[in-house]
Parts: sequence; structure tokens; C-alpha cells
Amino acid sequence: MLKSFFSKSINIPTLRLSGVIGQAGFMRSGLNISTLDKLIEKLFADKKSPAVCLIINSPGGSPTQSSLIADKIIKKSKEKNKKVFSFVEDVAASGGYWLACASDEIYVDTNSILGSIGVISPGFGFVELLKKAGIERRVYTSGKSKSFLDPFKEEKEEDINRLKKIQEQIHENFISYVKSRRGNKIKEENYDEVFSGLFWVGHKAIELGLADGIGSINDVLRQKFGKKVKIKLIDQKKSFIQRKLSSSLIDSETILQKIEEKAMWSRFGL
Repeated sequence: MLKSFFSKSINIPTLRLSGVIGQAGFMRSGLNISTLDKLIEKLFADKKSPAVCLIINSPGGSPTQSSLIADKIIKKSKEKNKKVFSFVEDVAASGGYWLACASDEIYVDTNSILGSIGVISPGFGFVELLKKAGIERRVYTSGKSKSFLDPFKEEKEEDINRLKKIQEQIHENFISYVKSRRGNKIKEENYDEVFSGLFWVGHKAIELGLADGIGSINDVLRQKFGKKVKIKLIDQKKSFIQRKLSSSLIDSETILQKIEEKAMWSRFGL
């Protein structure tokens, strides 16, 4: 009893991965390896912690950035010999699910959305708009495919076919990665459904092997490490200039970015 009373609390470093995955600039938000590299190092720096946690809320984004971030987490987990637990909030879809699979176990809420193991390349076509506006666009290239999928030109079948081949290659990479991380948790008879690009909620996601259980981060960690477990959030503080500018500057690029992000979240009813 006395030993239990005087025992020290167990700190579990936790990193929140929230938002669209992709490159970010000085004023742009986004989950990417350049902004997360040092945070991931810090996540695994505590020698006494038996594990680390990820809190994930992402509709996806760049496959490359998803892969780079996940690879960094997996390598540090092996190097430091620490278990990684993921806790999904609203959604871990597409690249967001790629990040979740960097962990050893995935926990969700009954309403969490998981899956969307596929590749999408959204875009716009402005051909008719230019015609109505009486604008003639002039583009000069060296290389017949340099203006590949130009939104101001009519679509070419050869461009569409090439894009689909690229998407298929990335999709195969995604499938191979999920299989390697989830092992036999996803049954072979469910492959067609799981890797179709569809997504599921809570219990159904667990049934298909996409997650391991229902549970909040507090409840699961207490079950695993006792009542004295403490969540230690790893966060990146913005500089004074970034805080001032982010609250005062709104340009066309920022507006377009917000529209793109909203479109990604809205796919999942969020």
C-alpha cells in the first residue's frame, strides 16, 4: 500500500497530429516532416517513458509527407524500443490513417472515421471561363508533356491515363504499407473492401481490422500503466512574429488554402 502511495507518476509523451498533411510555408499550416522532425525527436527523448502516444485528427493530404512522417516515427520507435499508441479523434483517413498505422495499436471513439485507403487528385478546369472572358492564354514549353493536366486547356486522354497510373502506384504503396503495419489484423477476405477507398466508423473499423479498440487516451493509458499515468503533451510554440502575422494577414493564397482544407474535411461530413 505504501509503495503504491509513494510511487512516482508515469509520463507518456504525446504528440498531436491535427490538420491536413502537406508542405507548409511561413504562414501556411500543415503537417509535414520539416515542422514535425524535431517534435518527433522530442517525443521519444524521455528515457523513462515506456511508450509514446499520437493524437490524430486528419483527413489526409500529401502521400509523400504522410510516408516521411510515419517512417520517422517507426524508426524512432525501434531505436528507442518504445511502443506507440494512436488515438483517433474525428477522423484518420487517407494520409491520416497512414500516420495512425505508424503506431503499434490504434484506438478510436465510437464515432471516429477511419480508412479511405486510396489516392485522389482533385482539380479544376477553367477552359470555358477563359473563353467567356475573351482571354487567350499563351504557354511555351520544351517537351510535349510539360503542360501536363493544364487546368486552362482541354483534358487529354493520355494525361488522364498517366495520372491514373501514378495514382495506382501510390495506392499500391499505401496498401503494402498498411499490410506491413497491421499484419494479420486485416483479414485477406476483407482486402477488396478495406483497400477500396471507402471509410468506416468506430466499431466497423475495428471489425475490419483498421483499429484495435474503443477508448479515450486517458482510459486506455490508465488501463495499461495505472492510475498515476500522466499525459505530457509535446508542442511547438510559434514565434512572436508568426503569432502576430497569422492573426493579421489574410491573402489570396491563405483563402485558397482554407477552401482546399475545408473541402478535404467536408468529404467526411466535418
